Amino acid sequence: MTTPTYAQQLLSLLARLSFRLGQFKLSSGGVSDYYIDCRITTLHAEGGRLTGHSVLELLEENHIQAEAVGGLTLGADPIVSNVATASAWRAQSHPDAPLLHGFLVRKAEKAHGTSKRIEGFCREGARVVIVDDVCTTGASTINAIEAARKAGMVVAAVVCLVEREEANGRAAVEAAAQGAPFLSLFAANQVRAEYIKQLSASNS
Repeated sequence: MTTPTYAQQLLSLLARLSFRLGQFKLSSGGVSDYYIDCRITTLHAEGGRLTGHSVLELLEENHIQAEAVGGLTLGADPIVSNVATASAWRAQSHPDAPLLHGFLVRKAEKAHGTSKRIEGFCREGARVVIVDDVCTTGASTINAIEAARKAGMVVAAVVCLVEREEANGRAAVEAAAQGAPFLSLFAANQVRAEYIKQLSASNS
């Protein structure tokens, strides 16, 4: 039997832990009959491991080279940490594998201390990947893209775990990315289908 890929395992866990049917108000102001709380999975011990390796493999498949990965707090925080850690684990057995450091983008600059908006890795001219958990309107992703560019970094790619495929989110992110590829691990319909599949199996 073929071993499931990291992404396949992550999809199964997202459907089991993060997907819910019901009536939910979205950050865009709209209403949806489903909600995907990715943080339940990305903060899960196994879910975090799978997230890190899944994103790394997606970047490798698309030949994205970068020095760091980052995104807007709070949804991006566990993704950033897990990808950075996964890159370090991979480098243990593959010395040529790149290390991806992490950075977090505050929603506003600190009002004290160094007044930084970006925490962690920040180097002018560095190629970075912007990550987010769910893309609906793309507003939080665009916020992070703009902050990274303002700090002098170059956006090499944008990655979200789940794309809702609504509210013109992809078009907005692609416009902000200015030619950098926008990649998603899953479409929301894939997570829904996996959820229904698991539900049917448990009821049979």
